[in-house]
Amino acid sequence: MSYTPEQTKVAFIGLGIMGAPMARNLLRAGYDVTAFNPTTSKVEAFVADGGKGAASVAEAVREADVVITMVPASPEVEQVVLHEGGVLDHVRPGALLIDMSSITPQTSVDVATAAAGKGVQVLDAPVSGGEAGAVEGALSIMVGGEQETFDAAKPVLEALGKTIVLCGPHGSGQTVKAANQLVVAVNIEALAEAVVFLEKSGVDLAAALDVLGGGLAGSAVLARKKGAVLSGDFRPGFKVDLHHKDMGIVTDAARDVGAAVPAGALLAQLVAALRQQGDGGLDHSALVRGVRRLSGEKTED
Repeated sequence: MSYTPEQTKVAFIGLGIMGAPMARNLLRAGYDVTAFNPTTSKVEAFVADGGKGAASVAEAVREADVVITMVPASPEVEQVVLHEGGVLDHVRPGALLIDMSSITPQTSVDVATAAAGKGVQVLDAPVSGGEAGAVEGALSIMVGGEQETFDAAKPVLEALGKTIVLCGPHGSGQTVKAANQLVVAVNIEALAEAVVFLEKSGVDLAAALDVLGGGLAGSAVLARKKGAVLSGDFRPGFKVDLHHKDMGIVTDAARDVGAAVPAGALLAQLVAALRQQGDGGLDHSALVRGVRRLSGEKTED
């Protein structure tokens, strides 16, 4: 079996910064997509772009072959999928649930266990690439679940991303996503510290970042976030609030398996502090604002 556009109805739940462009990419790939979001204006915008809208989770999933959830955190996944009136109460047996939210590995295992009791297949498939990757259909997708289910879902996932890898059984995708968020946070903090160091040294910042990007210090983080750092435009592609949640997942999961993550623990605190300073709604590249404050500078609200 393969979930190709010609024979697959998709329900998409969650039209946020990431979810909205992902749902639109499924439309462009030829899928029949019905979307639900608590904010009705987002559903209306999706319908205006050629999709279908639903007034509830139940309405969205009732006829779906594939259900994709893209919501902020574990509590929202539990609410949308497991609680009364959720996906598992209304989706048909034999359907596939792909949860693309970033949540705890244990929540993914719990969802898979509950879904199996309803005859529903499950993949946990969190993503990396931010808003730009979602818009471009170039996300990195790390997947947990069974090989056969993964193979069937590949056409759907290929409409959303470029790097799509089955990482292991249920929960493995979320474990790899946690590791991803650790690497990204450390990279952004290193970039932020380098930027403040360069600024205080009187170096031409744009020139310095260009040359750093061409050497071993170059990274996807530097390439993606350089513009925001130079312009001071921290409109969210990925919010500090969400990275704060993810760093909690990293430190908790690492503790559970006995892995030391000293840099992760420090970054969890720095991200938490940035959030407490009122920057939770900004892009995570705003970590540079935290470094500037630590360096004795005032930042504009």
